[in-house]
Amino acid sequence: MIISRRQKLLLLKFLSLFSVIRGYNVLVIALAQYLTSLYILAPDSSIAAILFDPYLFCIVAASAIAIASGYIINSFYDAEKDLINRPRKTLLDRIVSQRFKLTTYFVLNFVSVIFASYVSFRSVVFFSSYIFGIWFYSHKLKRVTFLGNLVSATLAIAPFFAIFVYYKNFQLVIFVHALFLFLIILIRELVKDLQNIKGDLAQNYKTIAVVYGERSSKLIITLFTLLSFVPAYLLIARFEVGHMHLFFYACVFLLLVFLFILWRSSTKTHYVLLHNILKFIIISGVLSILLIDIDLVLHRIH
Repeated sequence: MIISRRQKLLLLKFLSLFSVIRGYNVLVIALAQYLTSLYILAPDSSIAAILFDPYLFCIVAASAIAIASGYIINSFYDAEKDLINRPRKTLLDRIVSQRFKLTTYFVLNFVSVIFASYVSFRSVVFFSSYIFGIWFYSHKLKRVTFLGNLVSATLAIAPFFAIFVYYKNFQLVIFVHALFLFLIILIRELVKDLQNIKGDLAQNYKTIAVVYGERSSKLIITLFTLLSFVPAYLLIARFEVGHMHLFFYACVFLLLVFLFILWRSSTKTHYVLLHNILKFIIISGVLSILLIDIDLVLHRIH
């Protein structure tokens, strides 16, 4: 079968847009929301009741679409910086015009709010505020020293708050899980600043690495990494998380390896490796939710 030039162009544009919205990240977040609902927030409900809950679907859809639009506006504002830091990816992203990206951004935001409107007016307010928060972060706050990192990490876990509110489940163990995730994402944001220091310097981004230097940035990353051991310890020793405690033991080990590599890192390649370690922790954390109660998983399957 011969693919025409027009079909190749459409395929490239699709891949470009998928790259801009980071479709793989969006899918992981949607999966995490459903697994969190199944095994943490509503463990007594049947799989069918959760998977076919139209209101939960609307919340997950609104979250995924808002996050995708957030990646678009972030890419729009970071176009010049990304050309320095990630030239190959930027060349792919630029197959789709900036005008088309902006049009898609507004359409996705509108669709996200439409999905939210099927849940409640409060949901509309939440997602409208979330969309505004992503835009304000991308436009202004991202350039502010450390505040940009804090806001970015907060925005990353905000979609899960919508699920917590929907199920009205505010157990302490959930907040400890959220704290651990928040710290890992915050550490990742700080590592990304080290990874992207060249472009940040050129575009006058006031990151910790730019303003205070790499050593200070490493000290702060070390501090937050050690702080992440606190919720990890609590989830192992103080709360019932089933076999998921194995994940937190592994995390402690990986984070110690992470610190060892961090203080011996000096090139972008090293920081990419550190970033990938943190990404692996986040993705494996999503999948390890299934370990919270293996008996419950088997019972539901049968």
